[in-house]
Amino acid sequence: MSGFNDNPFGDPFSDPAITSATNRPAVNGDSGLEDYNPFANQTTKPSNSIRGATNPPLTSQEPAVINTSSLGPNNKSYASPPAYTPSAAQTVSIDEIQRQKEELDRKEAELAAREERLRMDGITMKKENNWPPLPSFCPLTPCFYHDINVEIPVEFQRLVRHVYYLWMFYVGVLFVNLLGGLAAMIEKIDGGGGIFAFSLVSLIIFTPLSFVCWFRPLYKAFRNDSSFNFMVFFFVFFCQLVFAILCAIGIPGMGSIGLIVAIEWSSGAPVFFTIFIFLCAIVTASYALASFLVLVKVHSIYRSTGASMQKAQMEFTQGVLRNEHVQHAATAAATGAARQAMSQQFGSNNTNNSSGGSGLRY
Repeated sequence: MSGFNDNPFGDPFSDPAITSATNRPAVNGDSGLEDYNPFANQTTKPSNSIRGATNPPLTSQEPAVINTSSLGPNNKSYASPPAYTPSAAQTVSIDEIQRQKEELDRKEAELAAREERLRMDGITMKKENNWPPLPSFCPLTPCFYHDINVEIPVEFQRLVRHVYYLWMFYVGVLFVNLLGGLAAMIEKIDGGGGIFAFSLVSLIIFTPLSFVCWFRPLYKAFRNDSSFNFMVFFFVFFCQLVFAILCAIGIPGMGSIGLIVAIEWSSGAPVFFTIFIFLCAIVTASYALASFLVLVKVHSIYRSTGASMQKAQMEFTQGVLRNEHVQHAATAAATGAARQAMSQQFGSNNTNNSSGGSGLRY
């Protein structure tokens, strides 16, 4: 083991250069060999010196940027347009916009208040009757207030107006039937005088009755959403529709000029009279067809509103109970019945007493 001490080259760490390097004190924060870290100063990994397709060479030049804003449709350069500057007329201040908004709000509030005032005035104000439109010198006065644009909702005004025109058309049919009966009476047609008399009576009686019995209930039904008035309209108007169909057919003895009557009267009659008679029959048939269409239309609207027979009965009961005339009549009837019952009771008691008193004999 003494072979190490017998090294002919000596101790390699006893070299004076190495000894001075290891024993040199640290200057300016330099550490000795013991504290030396060979990896401490390597902050970045050395880049690969081999450049290729996957590792292109680094250059200090920035990539070229093409300004496409100065190129036209055909990649031709053109001068940029000047910046848009609004004119003085187009510039509106915020205060002006606010002022206009406040003015519009004020006008809207005024219109709403005016509409509410008009609505309240229409509710509280007593409406004057304006139908039928009679002249001022006539001693009679109108009986109803009739204004479709005011009392009928907007969605039903067109239908109610058409029904009103249908009523006017019905009056015209009655008048045409009167003229046909007059022409038949002049031509001395058998049955012409009877038709003329019936047409005259129908024109006088059915004109106001048709307005009161089926148009006015329909008017009030759409005005008040009343199921009871709908029921009245359906009943009366259906009966009139059946009568109009029979008149259009022209059954002899119905008092109307229909198809059968026109065919019978046209045989051997003058041409003008025949044409006029057939025109009367066509007018009557047109009214029957129009009445059928109106009835179907009103019934479809009635079903869509959710009305029913129970609602009509309820309205009728409430209307009867709230009617002042009905209340007075019921009160008078109940009072009379009570008085009669009391008088009968007292009368029977007096009779029994008198008979009993006369029978006591001693």
